[in-house]
Amino acid sequence: MNGMFCQKCGSLMILDSEKKKSTCSSCGHSPRGKVENLILKEKVGLTKEQEIEIQDKKVETLPKVDEECKKCGNKKAYFWTLQTRSGDESETRFFECTKCRHRWRVY
Repeated sequence: MNGMFCQKCGSLMILDSEKKKSTCSSCGHSPRGKVENLILKEKVGLTKEQEIEIQDKKVETLPKVDEECKKCGNKKAYFWTLQTRSGDESETRFFECTKCRHRWRVY
């Protein structure tokens, strides 16, 4: 096979990736041998209505608690816990300031 076009009529060849064979879309000609190392690419153009706008915004899913930030003095912080030590010790509490995003932990 010479490229993706039929050697007999010049029409576009159709690839059967499972059988690794190609067949002409017009005359049905199928060249001998398997298709090796073939990469198919397709560029898709989207209309303005189909485009998706991506916004870099953090979704606030953590609870807010009254905790003072040592960096900026803000009185609210996000709160979560993790088990950072062995199972018989208490969890570590993490905080993130809602204003300046400073993080700290309390053991």
